[in-house]
Amino acid sequence: MADITRDDDRSGSTPASVPPPARRTAANPVPFRGGGFQPRSIRFAGLIAFIVIIGLWQLGSYYGVIGSLIMPSPAEVVRALYDLAKSGEMGQHIGASLQRLILGWLIGAGGGIVLGLAIGLFSVARAAGIPVVSALFPIPKIALLPLFIVWFGIGEPSKVATIAFGTFFPTVISTYGGVDGVDRTLIRMGQSFGLSWWSIVRKIVLPGALPAMLSGFRISASIGIILLVAAEMIGAEYGIGAYVLLAGNLFATDQLIAGVVLLSVLGLIVAWAIGRAEKWLLRWR
Repeated sequence: MADITRDDDRSGSTPASVPPPARRTAANPVPFRGGGFQPRSIRFAGLIAFIVIIGLWQLGSYYGVIGSLIMPSPAEVVRALYDLAKSGEMGQHIGASLQRLILGWLIGAGGGIVLGLAIGLFSVARAAGIPVVSALFPIPKIALLPLFIVWFGIGEPSKVATIAFGTFFPTVISTYGGVDGVDRTLIRMGQSFGLSWWSIVRKIVLPGALPAMLSGFRISASIGIILLVAAEMIGAEYGIGAYVLLAGNLFATDQLIAGVVLLSVLGLIVAWAIGRAEKWLLRWR
């Protein structure tokens, strides 16, 4: 009996009562844990949130919890928007605001990208540019609006200059911050393979800095909308800011909230456009 047991041990046979390792692994699969914190897309979540907020607002107005003088009901705001669209003034206000916002943002963001890349790539530009940006960025840009009016007049140039100046500095900071955040190992690898300076910038630095630059675009666009309203409240015949100022002077709260709704819709459109650009430019991730 002992000889048979030794023969089984030498032959490497396994008792029939012990399952093979392959069967144990199949019975207890290991879950996949490499999702990488990828956000899930939940359809209609934002729409439902807006519906709930507007519904509570309407109920509060209907039962008198929210006074109509302090905050008009959503029905009154919709009626004001309808009257504004019916009169044809909505298109004039939105068109004037979009023209100022797009032109000012393109000038400010374009200049910010150029200076931000220069600071991130060249030591001389970094040494001279960062102190200047740090000194000018905290200045409230609305406070400089009277100065821009003195320089450029009360017309369109002063409004565009205010938006451009306000969107310039966030773009600079996000751009050179993105360049500084690029993995230096990848740059050294490119140098080891003999890539030229321009090839390293184009194939390694710019793609690596692009997420931070796009985040800066979101911030600068929001700042641009804020400055747009402030600029249009001074000497503008058309524009959402001018419409909000006129409604406030007349104590027409329904029209004032309607103007705020237009600004919110404008912000949503800008955020959607930048989000689409992110998906297209960062599809390599």
